[in-house]
Order: sequence, then C-alpha cells, then structure tokens
Amino acid sequence: MIQQYTHSITKDVISQLPIEEFIGRIIVIDTLQDAEKAIRYLSEFQKVGFDTETRPSFKKGQHYKISLMQISTDEVCFLFRLNRIDIPEILEDFLANKNILKIGLSLRDDFGAMRKRKNIQPANFLDLQTFVGQFGIEDASLQKIYAILFNKKISKGQRLSNWEADILSEAQKKYAALDAWACLKIYNKLNYNEGV
Repeated sequence: MIQQYTHSITKDVISQLPIEEFIGRIIVIDTLQDAEKAIRYLSEFQKVGFDTETRPSFKKGQHYKISLMQISTDEVCFLFRLNRIDIPEILEDFLANKNILKIGLSLRDDFGAMRKRKNIQPANFLDLQTFVGQFGIEDASLQKIYAILFNKKISKGQRLSNWEADILSEAQKKYAALDAWACLKIYNKLNYNEGV
C-alpha cells in the first residue's frame, strides 16, 4: 500500500521549520575536462537529482540562457556552468541516457531552457510534480513537498541571484546543490516507503 502524506502545508508553517542544508561535496564544473570527469563519475549511479538555474532578468525583453545545471548523488553535487561550457556532448549524452533516472521538478521549464542552448532529447526523467500526487501530496513546489516529507525548510534566498557571476558565492553553491539533492532525497523517501 502506498503511504499517504499531508495534502498541503502553509507558508506560515514552513517559516517555522529548521533550515535544511546540503552537507555533501559541491564541485563546480567550468571546463570540458572537468565535465568529462564528472560525467564518468555520475554514470556509475542509477539515479540522480537534477535542477537548473538561469540568471534572472529584471528588464523587459531581456532574457538569459540557462546558466547552471546541477546533478546530484546522495553525497556529491556537480554544478555545470553552462554559461562557460554550454552543453558539451558528453553532458548531452548523459541527459539522453535511458539507464540513469534523472529526478527533477517542473521539468518542462528546464527542458525548454536547455533547448534554447541545444536541441537535446532528454530521456528517463521523472518530474516530482506529477510523481508526488499518488502519495496524497497536492502541493507542487519543491519547498512545500520537502517540508511535508522532512519537516525542514529549503531557503529560496539565492534564487534571484546572478548565476553568471565570475565566481559563484558559497551561498549560491549551497542553494543550487540543495535543490538537486532534495529532488533525489524526496524520490528516495517516497520510493522506499512504497517498498520498491
């Protein structure tokens, strides 16, 4: 039997929760050589967490391409700086690998953003927004799903920061890594409880 969770949670309740933090290793990838090493490592896993960031635009008509792609295991998160290396072929192949499950949230937006850089054909992606419904969770934001499952808050403080900065701040790196890692953690908890 599939375990059912609270349908939804309010922002007031979330604001009282302790803040979650990613305590694993964070590796910034800004060269092709590093990308190759990272993908070799990631290819050993059956499932990974996935997310992207795009530099926010505060002017009408101004748009930026996807800046960062985060791919996380339970212990390590790689931050691919796409504004520096674009989407190299080895990363494109990884995103199209049918043997590795990539878990994210609102993937339609991510796919649309990726295709503005390259016409890629992502395969074996799971969108948590549709996945969590079978467990009775009606809230579709990462912050709310995470709070329902783990009673911790994912801070959104860095979301609108400059993802194309010369050097990403520690706060940016932790925020970016946490989002991808949290997707994997949510999936693992729900799947474990389902007895798969």
